[in-house]
Amino acid sequence: MRIASTMDGRSFDNVHIEKTKADNFDEGMKQFEEMVLEIAKGEKVKGIVGGIAGPLNKEKSMLSNSPNIKGWIGKPLKDMLVSFFDAPVRIENDAELVGLGEALYGAGKGFQNVAYITVSTGVGGGRIVNGKIEEGSSGFEPGHQIIQYGDTKCPGCGGDGDLESFISGNALRKRTGKDPRLISQNDPVWEELARIFAVGLHNVSIFWAPDLMVLGGSMIVGSPAIPVERVEKHLTQIMKIYPTPPPIRKAVLKDEGGLYGALALVKQYFLRT
Repeated sequence: MRIASTMDGRSFDNVHIEKTKADNFDEGMKQFEEMVLEIAKGEKVKGIVGGIAGPLNKEKSMLSNSPNIKGWIGKPLKDMLVSFFDAPVRIENDAELVGLGEALYGAGKGFQNVAYITVSTGVGGGRIVNGKIEEGSSGFEPGHQIIQYGDTKCPGCGGDGDLESFISGNALRKRTGKDPRLISQNDPVWEELARIFAVGLHNVSIFWAPDLMVLGGSMIVGSPAIPVERVEKHLTQIMKIYPTPPPIRKAVLKDEGGLYGALALVKQYFLRT
């Protein structure tokens, strides 16, 4: 959990970070409440904006699925936050929130149509158009696009699988038996992941037609990482429908991308004049 406060909607401070109690929703919510009250220091909480890992239901009030915090699926997340603080609450998918932060404050600043893709333990992302998260009935899950890369089969998933099953940190760990951070950057596997990732970004390009693609997550901005310059080369080679693919940039906001995205939503929904 990464929590911060803002008084003016222009900046945030009091950043608190704690490991999420992912297995127990009630304990996790108690943990969240205590963190917020500590930051608030007796001040009235006037609104809460945040992101969570996984697709939300249509009302954006709870998780409909999540690979990493299964104990939170279907639980009354929004209702509980409202009851804690007697304040309006807005919840978004965490990757989309980071994408908003990068589009307005980071690598995508100045572009109208930004695709954000994160590769870490999983693969997620979203589309930011004119400074706002594009709405979908169930949210966007670009990591779950089904791809077929030659005769390559998804290790351990019994079929061609989705993009996440090929290039995520969890997939690489399952395939090699090693923590991705311990695999040498010179290992040929990083070149293979770059080639496969280019296939996924090709699909992102033709469906979303972004002005810019911003790539984040530990498998991109960490070390070792999927080499972005090789992803760009492979994407250029496979792109046929357009003269050139959209440009690619690495995310720059590091672990605070979601906080910047939340700051933007505070301005959009709670501080409108």
